[in-house]
Amino acid sequence: MKRKRTSSKRHKGAALIIAMVFVLLFASLAVSLVSLTGTNAQIASNQHKIGLARSSAHSGLEVGRYLLSQVYMPGYTMPADRFKKTADYLDGLSGANVTLDYNGVDVIGVSFPLTTIDTASGQSFSAYLQPTANVDIMQLDVTGKGESFQKKIRVQYKFGTRAHSVFDYGVATRGPLNLSGNIQLEGYNISVESDVYIESLDYDEALSIIGNSQIAGDVKIVNPDAYVTLQGGQAGIGGETGQDAIDNHVDVGVAPTEFPLPLPNYFFQYVEGDYDPNNSVHVNVRIPPNTNPSFSAGTEFMGVLFVEVPNVVEFSGHVTITGIIVGNGDVLDNSGTNQLNFLGTVDSYPVTNLPDTSQFSELRNETGTFLMAPGFAASFGGNFETLNGAIAANGIEFFGNAGGIINGSVVNYSDTPMTLSGNSDLQFNRTGLTEVPAGFGPEIIIHYIPESYEEVIDG
Repeated sequence: MKRKRTSSKRHKGAALIIAMVFVLLFASLAVSLVSLTGTNAQIASNQHKIGLARSSAHSGLEVGRYLLSQVYMPGYTMPADRFKKTADYLDGLSGANVTLDYNGVDVIGVSFPLTTIDTASGQSFSAYLQPTANVDIMQLDVTGKGESFQKKIRVQYKFGTRAHSVFDYGVATRGPLNLSGNIQLEGYNISVESDVYIESLDYDEALSIIGNSQIAGDVKIVNPDAYVTLQGGQAGIGGETGQDAIDNHVDVGVAPTEFPLPLPNYFFQYVEGDYDPNNSVHVNVRIPPNTNPSFSAGTEFMGVLFVEVPNVVEFSGHVTITGIIVGNGDVLDNSGTNQLNFLGTVDSYPVTNLPDTSQFSELRNETGTFLMAPGFAASFGGNFETLNGAIAANGIEFFGNAGGIINGSVVNYSDTPMTLSGNSDLQFNRTGLTEVPAGFGPEIIIHYIPESYEEVIDG
């Protein structure tokens, strides 16, 4: 019996077809992979360029923050004028290289020109500062570029005042501080009330304590090259003597703090007339230039005593002052030509002790200041129980037996040495004082608003 043979003829070439299918499939996959790789490479390249653009914008943002951090203006600058003051300050700032945009007369923006960061990668930035509908807010747009891509960042800045000022100290002086004899600077309640702030940028010997003088609080000095001299077994700072006092209670190279601008002419509104030398009681009076009066014992001042330059005023005897003494000199005048000399005992009372009448109704609110005399040298040689407010002048001296309680700070605007000698015991009572004393304008500076950061898509 013969078996039937099955023929495979009809399956000839099947393997070739299958092979061809796989070849085509793998070829398609290869093409897709090549295409995908190219796309990914392009995406990566674009992301790199976007990163370069964003990095450039951040660089511009930091430059803007640095420049704006240097802007400051007097506290009395009206809100509507602050953007123009900012623009003018930037325009005059060395290295700023800005262009002011005008709308006819008014400044409407500040352009920061295109600045190249890296030529090879095409990195650069430009910026534009402009006001907003809110006069307290400015807007800064920074456009960064990276090759053919760009990224815009928008942030806002706000006008405000410095967080700290020299009124945070018992004594603050632009020049050095020299103590000799038996001087005691103490806090009335706690020792920090007698803390001392010294700039002394022109003198490396910023603080000299000779004899038995002591400062109960700590000392901060701006000049990074400054040093302190202690001579005498009891010369000390912060309750310690010798090198321990310097190591533990003196901080050198601190950041500068604000000396608020004195505004003496603000008080002229309270002046009612010129002083009469035949009177022993003077109420809201002006001392005209070149008068050079000397007030003897029994003289009383109520309200504002407004002293115009040039003048040398002497309080030779026991005087009573219920109010504020003001000198209208130049805060940059350290010549000592104008003087206020307190040689006798001073009885001082705050403006809140003035009669509750219409004559003093507004003045009774001007608290915190005893003496504001820019351009005047002020010297104290007699006793006082209390001086009710801050003392600010261009050159301050305590000598002899001068001493008592000071309800506020002593501020020396002069860069020449401030001296305390003799047997002065000064107690600083600053507890509860949170407001800037009357007549001082805090500096306006510009604060960055971190939460305002956004990346802008131009449409």
